[in-house]
Formats: sequence, C-alpha cells, structure tokens
Amino acid sequence: MIPMLDLSLQTARLLPEIEKTLHEICTGGSFILGRHGRALEAEIAALSGASFGLGVASGTDALHLVLRALDIGPGDEVITSPFTFIATAEAISYCGATPVFVDIDPETFNIDPAQIEARITGRTRAILPVHLFGQAADMDPILEIGRRRGLHVIEDSAQAIGTLYKDRPVGSLGVAGCLSFYPTKNLGAFGDGGMVVTSDEGLRDRVAALRVHGQTRRYYHDEVGYCSRLDEMQAAVLRIKLPHLEGWNRRRAQIAQRYNALFSDLPLATPARAAYSTHTYHQYTVRSVHRERFVAGLGEQKVGVGIYYPVPLHLQNAYAALGYRPGDLPAAEQAAAEVFSLPMFPELSDAQIEGVARAMRAAAPVAWV
Repeated sequence: MIPMLDLSLQTARLLPEIEKTLHEICTGGSFILGRHGRALEAEIAALSGASFGLGVASGTDALHLVLRALDIGPGDEVITSPFTFIATAEAISYCGATPVFVDIDPETFNIDPAQIEARITGRTRAILPVHLFGQAADMDPILEIGRRRGLHVIEDSAQAIGTLYKDRPVGSLGVAGCLSFYPTKNLGAFGDGGMVVTSDEGLRDRVAALRVHGQTRRYYHDEVGYCSRLDEMQAAVLRIKLPHLEGWNRRRAQIAQRYNALFSDLPLATPARAAYSTHTYHQYTVRSVHRERFVAGLGEQKVGVGIYYPVPLHLQNAYAALGYRPGDLPAAEQAAAEVFSLPMFPELSDAQIEGVARAMRAAAPVAWV
C-alpha cells in the first residue's frame, strides 16, 4: 500500500518536541492568543513578505474575515476561479456577495487573467485568485486589472505556503493573503487553523477585531464579529514544524521531478511549471483522457489516488441558482474530467516513487505499455 498522504512519519520525528511544548502549555494555562500564537503570526508574516499576521480558526475564516473587513457584502460581486475547493466561493457567499467564476488556464489550472476583465460589472468589488496545488496564479496582470478598475485583490494561498511569484512570496502581492493550516497542507496543524497576512494596517486592525467578536478592547464591541482564533496548541505545533517547511517543499519538488521523468512516455500531462512561479507541489496533479483507467488500475495496485476537483464550482448544486450551464467554462470542466493526483508527501521514499511508477505503467492503456 502506497498512501496518498502519510503524516505518521513526520509526526513521529517531531513528537518529543511537540509533547514537551504541549505539556508546557497545559501547565501554563494560556490557550488562546498567547505567546506561541503571537510568535507564529510574526514568523508566517515574515515568510509571506507581509508586515502582519493574524491567526484565525481556519483558512475559510481567513477568506471570510478579509472580505468582511473590506466591507464586501450583499449586492457585491467577487471574481474567482471555478476550479478550487468550495471554501473559496463559500467565503464570498458568507458575506452575502456573489461569486463570479472565470475560466482557468488549462496548463496551470489557475484563473486565466485574460478572461477576467470581460466579467467585471459595476458591482464587482474584488478579484480572488487561487494559487492552486502549490503554484502561483499569474499575478501581475491580475494586479494591473485591480489597480486600473479599483478592485481589491485577495490571494487564496491556502495550498501555496512558501511559493514564490517572480521572487516574491505569495500573500505579499494583493491586499491580503489567506492561509490554511489544515492537517494535509504543506504546513499542517493537528486540527483546523488559518492565517491572514497583510501589510495594510487598517485591514490588520479590522480583522483583529472581527476575529474576537468585533471588540477593539475587552467587552467593548463596535460591530458584530466572530469567534475565530488560532488556539495556542495549534500555533505551537506549527512553530515546531515551520523550520522544516523549506526542506519539505524542496523534497516535494524532487519527488515531482522524478515522477515527471518516470511518466514521460505515458499518455498524460504532468504538472506544468510556469516560468513566473516556483511550485511547492501541495498536490502532484496530472491529467489524462484515460483517467478512469488509471484510477481503477492504481486502486487495484493499492496506490492512493485523489481527484481534485471532480465538479467545478459553477456546476455544483450549491451554486445552481447562479445559472451556469455545462460548457460555460470549458477549460475548468475539461480539467475536472481529466485530472487526478498521486501520492505526494516529503517522507515518500524512492522505493515508493518507483512503486507508483510501476502501478501507473501497469494501469496505462495497452497501446502505451
């Protein structure tokens, strides 16, 4: 069995330090917005090239609170990608705004900047690109549209911590970046967690208030807010993991390069690497018209496989009221029909990589073997 993801080795190696730190927190009695949370905010902000970090309860909350802090609400529209996890669009919906989906670049799977301007209306307030699978969206043209049209640009960096766009960290390019520390992420907690990074002091102050019930000082509430804080235990775990992130991301890139070589003669497209972005390979996602055959064959060989994402957001039942139809966003729809992701985690051994390659070759259509 070769799993899609195995966190046990990473956890075992770090467990003595984690247990010691968690014991100190338990006996110290500070569990919310404590010293580990404050330190992590500064460390993640520095990694992201931003001035401020604000720990929140999840990556979804990071997106939601930024949109709320920018006063985006009912009647407003936010342009985003249809090929991502639903949390990106949900955060827009939570504010009462409407997600407007723009098709993707079929090579990178990220939003296609060339198609954004045609979807802007008088109600558009922001653009929300997603840095999918560990590769940055093409931000310069998106930022130029935002500047020219007076729109906020918010980065969904949930899958791309440590990724660089033209030597600049993702999260430092728009008005804010939104991170997720869900356990499966490249930097994962032992539960849910997220962070907003920004260099806008006013936005920092507004998110800081919204995450603690809208209060700017204890028991004085200027607006209705939320309970969305990154707890001290999760912050401590993330601080212990953070010094290893660069090495883990480097190992992911090595695994991807080996996969690329091993799959070079199979009927599939390996992940495209854009010239403007590094790739931290949160997922190693390939595409093939023979997906069902590959997925079935990998299952028979007991190799883990995932499909991210089988239904693009504009065709999800949750967004049926928006009126999109099959064929409206063809690149996203084709990707949804063809992509599948293979085992990818830093502890994946060379022998396991070779095992995945053997299983892929065995699953390939006979004419290609």
